[in-house]
Amino acid sequence: MVLEIRISNFFSISNEIILDMRAGTMNNAKSKLLENNIFRYNDIEVLKSVAIYGANASGKSNIIKAIRFCIAMVYDSHKHNESTVFNFKPFKFKAFSKKPSSFFIRFVTEGIEYKYSFTLTQTEILAESLYYYPHGREAKIFVRDERAGMSKKDKYSFGSSVIKRPFDVAESTSNKTLFVSRASQMDREIPKTIFTFFHSLFIQRHSNYGISNIDSLMSIYKEQLLTALQLADSDIVEIKHKIVKEKGKKLRANLDTQEAFFEDDEMERLEIRTFHRYDPKVSFDFMREESDGTKKLFFIMLTVLDTVRKNKTLLIDELEDSLHPKITDYIIQIFNASDKAQLIFSTHSTHLLDLNKFRKDQIWFANKIEDGSSDLYSLYDYGDFRDTMNLEKAYLQGRFDSIPIVDSSIQNLRSIIGE
Repeated sequence: MVLEIRISNFFSISNEIILDMRAGTMNNAKSKLLENNIFRYNDIEVLKSVAIYGANASGKSNIIKAIRFCIAMVYDSHKHNESTVFNFKPFKFKAFSKKPSSFFIRFVTEGIEYKYSFTLTQTEILAESLYYYPHGREAKIFVRDERAGMSKKDKYSFGSSVIKRPFDVAESTSNKTLFVSRASQMDREIPKTIFTFFHSLFIQRHSNYGISNIDSLMSIYKEQLLTALQLADSDIVEIKHKIVKEKGKKLRANLDTQEAFFEDDEMERLEIRTFHRYDPKVSFDFMREESDGTKKLFFIMLTVLDTVRKNKTLLIDELEDSLHPKITDYIIQIFNASDKAQLIFSTHSTHLLDLNKFRKDQIWFANKIEDGSSDLYSLYDYGDFRDTMNLEKAYLQGRFDSIPIVDSSIQNLRSIIGE
């Protein structure tokens, strides 16, 4: 589970923004009716979902993108070489391009709380640290500062006997690689736990699976998937799938001769057939004959089922894309019915701005401020906003700033169309 995320100097984010998944102190009647929206970890109440609102170009997608990049760094950086340039951009104004970027996450996995952070430029990692709470007290696992000296012993310090032979790992860790990533590949226990959390328990997007993984998930969750689709008013009554091997051509390249050529190859394709209530004997080619909305619902529901059954965290940009508003509601309600699964999503769906559906601390706003950077803040910060007020109306009226200011006067519209 995720408790808190902090990011600075990524894309349109300049100064540090904080996304807090820990519930605020709320004892009013509406929050009590929404008790399924939270769960408890020790003495902390944790949110099952948060929604991020904002105008186009406000930065809400950049917040998701920055989190995705940082997650991927943990499980990919051991593959980097000396020519690697990290796939992000720092904030472009106010000399932030010359400043480092930072990521911090507080999370729980296998019943233990961790605090992990790293700082980097586009070309090198500058600092990294990992702390945990094995017995309720904070303890250091390691701290890394590439600017502290020339030797690895200058740059690294380790907690007592937490990682076996830690300097063996440090010697194999370049300034392009996160220590956690390298240590996991070198079979160190706690780093492997951290790697697994970021790789398998913090899901970057729905449908982010290869053919074999989709095939496996469909084999496990087929009946639940059918039920979920039917509860969402789909008339699909049966699904059949198989991996089909086909002969084809694959593009190859010879770097020595700088030649490219096609070569015969055997490729795999996942074939999905659906059957509908009207005539269950007639099959449909899922990818070619089902609607975009049905396909998105199918894959997102497959991911959601795996997420909620294994208490993972799912990150989605624009949850409502190609989905009916009631289906969006339905997906959120599945998370509310889960044990400890979490959903972090951005959206433009103002119908969700309802304090009968969400607590104040679940609603977040991204806003582009005067210097061009993105800010992030919660409805919970607005102490004067009463539960009896119309939240959707207040948002659309600009009460929380994170909406586009559109001048649609007839005079301006005519200037656009040339009349």
